[in-house]
Amino acid sequence: MELSSLALVLVGTGFTFLATALGSAMVYFVKDTVSESLERAFLGFAAGVMIAASVWSLLIPAIESAEQQGKTGWLPAAAGFAFGGLFLMLLDRLLPHLHPGSEDAEGLPSSWKRTTMLVLAVTLHNIPEGMAVGLAFALAGADGAPVSLAGAVALSLGMALQNFPEGAAISLPLRKEGLSRTRSFFYGALSGAVEPIAGLCGALLAVGVAGFMPWLLSFAAGAMIYVVVEELIPEAHLGEHSHTGTAGVMLGFLVMMVLDIALG
Repeated sequence: MELSSLALVLVGTGFTFLATALGSAMVYFVKDTVSESLERAFLGFAAGVMIAASVWSLLIPAIESAEQQGKTGWLPAAAGFAFGGLFLMLLDRLLPHLHPGSEDAEGLPSSWKRTTMLVLAVTLHNIPEGMAVGLAFALAGADGAPVSLAGAVALSLGMALQNFPEGAAISLPLRKEGLSRTRSFFYGALSGAVEPIAGLCGALLAVGVAGFMPWLLSFAAGAMIYVVVEELIPEAHLGEHSHTGTAGVMLGFLVMMVLDIALG
Protein backbone atom coordinates (compact mmCIF):
# COMPACT_ATOMS: atom_id res chain seq x y z
CA MET A 1 0.00 0.00 0.00
CA GLU A 2 1.30 3.44 -0.93
CA LEU A 3 2.16 5.83 1.85
CA SER A 4 -0.57 8.25 0.75
CA SER A 5 -3.24 5.52 0.89
CA LEU A 6 -1.98 4.40 4.29
CA ALA A 7 -2.21 7.97 5.55
CA LEU A 8 -5.80 8.24 4.29
CA VAL A 9 -6.78 5.05 6.11
CA LEU A 10 -5.25 6.31 9.34
CA VAL A 11 -6.85 9.75 9.00
CA GLY A 12 -10.28 8.28 8.22
CA THR A 13 -10.29 5.78 11.07
CA GLY A 14 -8.60 8.27 13.38
CA PHE A 15 -11.49 10.65 12.79
CA THR A 16 -14.06 8.05 13.86
CA PHE A 17 -11.94 7.23 16.90
CA LEU A 18 -11.80 10.93 17.79
CA ALA A 19 -15.60 11.07 17.64
CA THR A 20 -15.80 8.21 20.14
CA ALA A 21 -13.36 10.02 22.43
CA LEU A 22 -15.35 13.27 22.20
CA GLY A 23 -18.52 11.39 23.05
CA SER A 24 -16.80 9.80 26.01
CA ALA A 25 -15.85 13.28 27.21
CA MET A 26 -19.54 13.94 27.88
CA VAL A 27 -18.94 12.25 31.23
CA TYR A 28 -17.37 15.55 32.35
CA PHE A 29 -20.48 17.56 31.45
CA VAL A 30 -23.41 15.24 32.15
CA LYS A 31 -24.11 14.59 35.82
CA ASP A 32 -26.63 11.80 35.33
CA THR A 33 -27.21 9.19 32.64
CA VAL A 34 -29.20 10.26 29.59
CA SER A 35 -32.91 9.54 29.49
CA GLU A 36 -34.06 6.15 28.21
CA SER A 37 -35.92 7.82 25.36
CA LEU A 38 -32.83 9.69 24.17
CA GLU A 39 -30.68 6.57 24.56
CA ARG A 40 -33.10 4.61 22.36
CA ALA A 41 -32.95 7.38 19.77
CA PHE A 42 -29.14 7.26 19.74
CA LEU A 43 -29.11 3.47 19.40
CA GLY A 44 -31.63 3.64 16.58
CA PHE A 45 -29.61 6.34 14.83
CA ALA A 46 -26.48 4.16 14.99
CA ALA A 47 -28.45 1.22 13.58
CA GLY A 48 -29.79 3.29 10.69
CA VAL A 49 -26.34 4.62 9.80
CA MET A 50 -24.85 1.13 9.82
CA ILE A 51 -27.62 -0.34 7.66
CA ALA A 52 -27.28 2.37 5.01
CA ALA A 53 -23.48 2.20 5.11
CA SER A 54 -23.58 -1.57 4.67
CA VAL A 55 -25.57 -1.20 1.46
CA TRP A 56 -24.22 1.92 -0.26
CA SER A 57 -20.66 2.03 1.07
CA LEU A 58 -19.86 -1.68 1.28
CA LEU A 59 -22.10 -4.17 -0.57
CA ILE A 60 -22.61 -2.17 -3.76
CA PRO A 61 -18.87 -1.33 -4.05
CA ALA A 62 -18.09 -5.01 -3.30
CA ILE A 63 -20.25 -6.13 -6.22
CA GLU A 64 -18.78 -3.48 -8.53
CA SER A 65 -15.22 -4.32 -7.48
CA ALA A 66 -15.79 -8.04 -8.15
CA GLU A 67 -17.26 -7.30 -11.58
CA GLN A 68 -14.23 -5.15 -12.42
CA GLN A 69 -12.11 -8.21 -11.66
CA GLY A 70 -14.18 -10.25 -14.13
CA LYS A 71 -16.03 -12.20 -11.44
CA THR A 72 -19.71 -12.78 -10.74
CA GLY A 73 -20.46 -9.76 -8.60
CA TRP A 74 -22.99 -11.20 -6.19
CA LEU A 75 -20.96 -14.29 -5.24
CA PRO A 76 -18.13 -12.73 -3.20
CA ALA A 77 -20.61 -10.16 -1.85
CA ALA A 78 -22.95 -12.85 -0.56
CA ALA A 79 -20.21 -15.12 0.74
CA GLY A 80 -18.30 -12.29 2.45
CA PHE A 81 -21.52 -11.00 3.99
CA ALA A 82 -22.25 -14.45 5.47
CA PHE A 83 -18.71 -14.84 6.80
CA GLY A 84 -18.86 -11.40 8.42
CA GLY A 85 -22.05 -12.26 10.26
CA LEU A 86 -20.68 -15.64 11.37
CA PHE A 87 -17.44 -14.03 12.58
CA LEU A 88 -19.29 -11.53 14.79
CA MET A 89 -21.59 -14.28 16.03
CA LEU A 90 -18.53 -16.29 17.06
CA LEU A 91 -16.98 -13.31 18.85
CA ASP A 92 -20.32 -12.61 20.52
CA ARG A 93 -20.46 -16.17 21.82
CA LEU A 94 -16.83 -16.37 22.96
CA LEU A 95 -15.76 -12.91 24.18
CA PRO A 96 -17.05 -12.02 27.66
CA HIS A 97 -18.91 -8.70 27.46
CA LEU A 98 -21.67 -6.81 29.19
CA HIS A 99 -24.11 -4.39 27.59
CA PRO A 100 -24.99 -1.16 29.42
CA GLY A 101 -28.13 -1.60 31.49
CA SER A 102 -27.79 -5.38 31.57
CA GLU A 103 -27.02 -7.47 34.63
CA ASP A 104 -26.02 -10.67 32.85
CA ALA A 105 -22.78 -10.92 30.89
CA GLU A 106 -22.59 -12.67 27.54
CA GLY A 107 -19.87 -14.88 26.10
CA LEU A 108 -17.79 -17.44 27.95
CA PRO A 109 -17.86 -17.37 31.77
CA SER A 110 -15.28 -14.96 33.10
CA SER A 111 -14.07 -13.34 36.31
CA TRP A 112 -13.36 -10.06 34.52
CA LYS A 113 -14.65 -6.84 36.07
CA ARG A 114 -17.99 -5.45 34.94
CA THR A 115 -16.24 -2.31 33.70
CA THR A 116 -13.92 -4.35 31.47
CA MET A 117 -16.83 -6.26 29.96
CA LEU A 118 -18.77 -3.02 29.38
CA VAL A 119 -15.87 -1.67 27.33
CA LEU A 120 -15.58 -4.92 25.37
CA ALA A 121 -19.25 -4.78 24.40
CA VAL A 122 -18.73 -1.48 22.54
CA THR A 123 -15.36 -2.65 21.19
CA LEU A 124 -17.19 -5.47 19.38
CA HIS A 125 -19.24 -2.85 17.50
CA ASN A 126 -16.16 -0.88 16.52
CA ILE A 127 -14.28 -3.73 14.82
CA PRO A 128 -16.47 -3.87 11.69
CA GLU A 129 -16.91 -0.09 11.70
CA GLY A 130 -13.15 0.48 11.64
CA MET A 131 -12.67 -2.16 8.96
CA ALA A 132 -15.39 -0.58 6.81
CA VAL A 133 -13.83 2.90 6.95
CA GLY A 134 -10.30 1.59 6.39
CA LEU A 135 -11.36 -0.46 3.37
CA ALA A 136 -13.28 2.47 1.88
CA PHE A 137 -10.23 4.73 2.02
CA ALA A 138 -7.95 1.98 0.70
CA LEU A 139 -10.33 1.34 -2.20
CA ALA A 140 -10.68 5.05 -2.95
CA GLY A 141 -6.97 5.18 -3.71
CA ALA A 142 -7.17 2.48 -6.39
CA ASP A 143 -7.49 3.25 -10.13
CA GLY A 144 -11.05 2.97 -11.39
CA ALA A 145 -12.30 2.20 -7.88
CA PRO A 146 -16.07 2.00 -7.26
CA VAL A 147 -15.59 4.14 -4.12
CA SER A 148 -14.48 7.76 -4.49
CA LEU A 149 -12.49 9.65 -1.89
CA ALA A 150 -15.60 11.74 -1.21
CA GLY A 151 -17.56 8.52 -0.67
CA ALA A 152 -14.98 7.28 1.83
CA VAL A 153 -15.15 10.64 3.62
CA ALA A 154 -18.95 10.34 3.73
CA LEU A 155 -18.67 6.91 5.33
CA SER A 156 -16.16 8.18 7.88
CA LEU A 157 -18.43 11.13 8.70
CA GLY A 158 -21.47 8.88 9.08
CA MET A 159 -19.61 6.54 11.41
CA ALA A 160 -18.31 9.49 13.41
CA LEU A 161 -21.84 10.83 13.85
CA GLN A 162 -22.99 7.60 15.45
CA ASN A 163 -19.74 7.08 17.37
CA PHE A 164 -20.21 10.29 19.34
CA PRO A 165 -23.31 9.12 21.26
CA GLU A 166 -21.78 5.64 21.41
CA GLY A 167 -18.80 7.04 23.31
CA ALA A 168 -21.13 8.68 25.81
CA ALA A 169 -23.13 5.46 26.05
CA ILE A 170 -20.07 3.69 27.46
CA SER A 171 -18.43 6.41 29.61
CA LEU A 172 -21.65 7.37 31.45
CA PRO A 173 -22.47 3.78 32.56
CA LEU A 174 -18.85 3.37 33.64
CA ARG A 175 -19.23 6.47 35.80
CA LYS A 176 -22.41 4.97 37.22
CA GLU A 177 -20.43 1.81 38.08
CA GLY A 178 -18.27 3.94 40.40
CA LEU A 179 -15.29 4.85 38.22
CA SER A 180 -13.89 8.37 38.30
CA ARG A 181 -14.77 10.70 35.44
CA THR A 182 -11.23 10.51 34.09
CA ARG A 183 -11.14 6.70 34.09
CA SER A 184 -14.63 6.57 32.59
CA PHE A 185 -13.50 8.87 29.80
CA PHE A 186 -10.30 6.91 29.23
CA TYR A 187 -12.02 3.52 28.95
CA GLY A 188 -14.79 4.97 26.79
CA ALA A 189 -12.24 6.45 24.40
CA LEU A 190 -10.22 3.24 24.50
CA SER A 191 -13.20 1.28 23.16
CA GLY A 192 -12.81 3.23 19.91
CA ALA A 193 -9.07 2.62 19.59
CA VAL A 194 -9.78 -0.67 17.84
CA GLU A 195 -11.14 1.20 14.80
CA PRO A 196 -7.78 2.41 13.41
CA ILE A 197 -6.31 -1.04 14.12
CA ALA A 198 -9.14 -2.90 12.36
CA GLY A 199 -9.14 -0.41 9.50
CA LEU A 200 -5.41 -0.69 8.92
CA CYS A 201 -5.40 -4.49 9.12
CA GLY A 202 -8.30 -4.78 6.70
CA ALA A 203 -6.77 -2.34 4.23
CA LEU A 204 -3.36 -4.03 4.31
CA LEU A 205 -4.93 -7.45 3.80
CA ALA A 206 -7.10 -6.26 0.92
CA VAL A 207 -4.20 -4.57 -0.88
CA GLY A 208 -1.75 -7.38 -0.14
CA VAL A 209 -3.94 -10.22 -1.43
CA ALA A 210 -5.22 -9.66 -4.96
CA GLY A 211 -8.97 -10.06 -5.33
CA PHE A 212 -9.68 -9.85 -1.58
CA MET A 213 -11.29 -6.42 -1.61
CA PRO A 214 -14.86 -7.52 -2.57
CA TRP A 215 -14.78 -10.21 0.11
CA LEU A 216 -13.57 -7.87 2.82
CA LEU A 217 -16.03 -5.10 1.95
CA SER A 218 -18.97 -7.50 2.19
CA PHE A 219 -17.42 -9.12 5.28
CA ALA A 220 -17.53 -5.73 7.04
CA ALA A 221 -21.14 -5.28 5.87
CA GLY A 222 -22.19 -8.66 7.27
CA ALA A 223 -20.48 -7.94 10.58
CA MET A 224 -22.21 -4.57 10.90
CA ILE A 225 -25.64 -5.94 10.04
CA TYR A 226 -25.14 -8.63 12.70
CA VAL A 227 -24.47 -5.92 15.30
CA VAL A 228 -27.55 -4.00 14.15
CA VAL A 229 -29.93 -6.96 14.29
CA GLU A 230 -28.47 -8.67 17.35
CA GLU A 231 -27.96 -5.66 19.60
CA LEU A 232 -28.75 -2.14 18.42
CA ILE A 233 -32.33 -2.50 17.20
CA PRO A 234 -33.47 -4.72 20.13
CA GLU A 235 -31.93 -2.27 22.61
CA ALA A 236 -33.48 0.69 20.76
CA HIS A 237 -36.94 -0.84 21.18
CA LEU A 238 -36.90 -1.74 24.85
CA GLY A 239 -39.85 -0.45 26.85
CA GLU A 240 -43.49 0.15 26.05
CA HIS A 241 -43.01 3.01 23.62
CA SER A 242 -40.31 2.51 21.00
CA HIS A 243 -41.17 5.35 18.62
CA THR A 244 -37.98 7.22 19.44
CA GLY A 245 -35.91 4.15 18.54
CA THR A 246 -37.78 3.74 15.26
CA ALA A 247 -37.38 7.44 14.44
CA GLY A 248 -33.67 7.14 15.21
CA VAL A 249 -33.28 4.24 12.77
CA MET A 250 -35.11 6.15 10.03
CA LEU A 251 -33.07 9.32 10.62
CA GLY A 252 -29.74 7.48 10.74
CA PHE A 253 -30.52 5.62 7.52
CA LEU A 254 -31.59 8.84 5.80
CA VAL A 255 -28.51 10.78 6.91
CA MET A 256 -26.08 8.06 5.80
CA MET A 257 -27.90 7.52 2.50
CA VAL A 258 -27.81 11.24 1.68
CA LEU A 259 -24.15 11.53 2.69
CA ASP A 260 -23.14 8.59 0.55
CA ILE A 261 -25.12 9.57 -2.53
CA ALA A 262 -24.43 13.32 -2.33
CA LEU A 263 -20.71 12.97 -1.61
CA GLY A 264 -20.01 9.60 -3.23
